[in-house]
Amino acid sequence: MTTTQSISLFGEREKGESVRTQNMTAAVAIANIVKSSLGPVGLDKMLVDEVGDVTVTNDGATILKLLEVEHPAAKVLCELAQLQDEEVGDGTTSVVIIAAELLRAADELIK
Repeated sequence: MTTTQSISLFGEREKGESVRTQNMTAAVAIANIVKSSLGPVGLDKMLVDEVGDVTVTNDGATILKLLEVEHPAAKVLCELAQLQDEEVGDGTTSVVIIAAELLRAADELIK
C-alpha cells in the first residue's frame, strides 16, 4: 500500500510578462558587468570576496565564477560562461553578451 504525501510550498507564483521582463533584466545586468572587460582595451575588474581576498581580472569566466548570483536566469548565463570556458577556453564574455542581447531582442519582439 502506498501513501502519498503532499508538499506544501509557500510563496507566490508569478507568470507572464513581469517574469519575462525580470529574466531579461537579470541577464542584461550580468552582461553589463562583463561588457566593459571585452576586447583588447577591456578594463580589469577588482573583486573582493567575503574573506577579503582580492582578485583582479578581465576574464569573463573568472568574474562570473566569483559573483554570488541568485537569480535563476542570471545563473544560466554564469553557467553558460563556465561551459564555454570548459569547451573552448575563450569567448566567455562574448557569449554572455550575445545571449543577453538575444534575450533583450526576444523580449522586445514578444511585446
